[in-house]
This record gives sequence, structure tokens and C-alpha cells, in this order.
Amino acid sequence: MEIDPFIFRLSIFILSIFVGYYVVWSVTPSLHTPLMSVTNAISSVIIVGAIIAALAGDTNEVFNTASLFGYLGILLAAVNIFGGFLVTQRMLAMYKKKKKKDK
Repeated sequence: MEIDPFIFRLSIFILSIFVGYYVVWSVTPSLHTPLMSVTNAISSVIIVGAIIAALAGDTNEVFNTASLFGYLGILLAAVNIFGGFLVTQRMLAMYKKKKKKDK
């Protein structure tokens, strides 16, 4: 009996959603900033793969499936990187000492 590849990949995707949810929500606040830095590094690798996917395919057709998903991957990973840097900056700002105002 052979398992359909679509069902196999779908089950791995659903399991990864559950594992990712529990891993992210169990992170303590002190480890959040280093975790965001690693996530930004992973997203930069995703952008490289998305660029390769966007440039793959037939050169006669500009808007084929591979290029559309590649461009979508570039857009989503760029949003993820930008948001990650914003969150990291806010987290680091929380640990800075506030200046006392002199009267």
C-alpha cells in the first residue's frame, strides 16, 4: 500500500504547524531577541530560494506559476525580515537604561 505524496506532505505541514506553535509560545522573553535574529537569518536564506524560484521556468513566459510563487515568497520573507528587525529593536530598547531628567 502506497501513501499519496500529497497526503504525506500535508501531514508533515500540519505537524510542523503544531510544533512551531508550541516552540514559539514556550520561549521565555529573555530569549526572544536571539530567536528573532535567527529567524531573520533563516528568512534571508528563504529569500535566496525565492529568487531562484522566481527566475526558474521558461524565459518566454514572465508570469508562470514558479515565478509568481517566487515573487510571493520574496515579498513574504521581506515582510518577515523587516518585522523581525522592528521587534528586535523594540526588545533591545526595553533593556536600555532610561536617562534621568535633570531639573
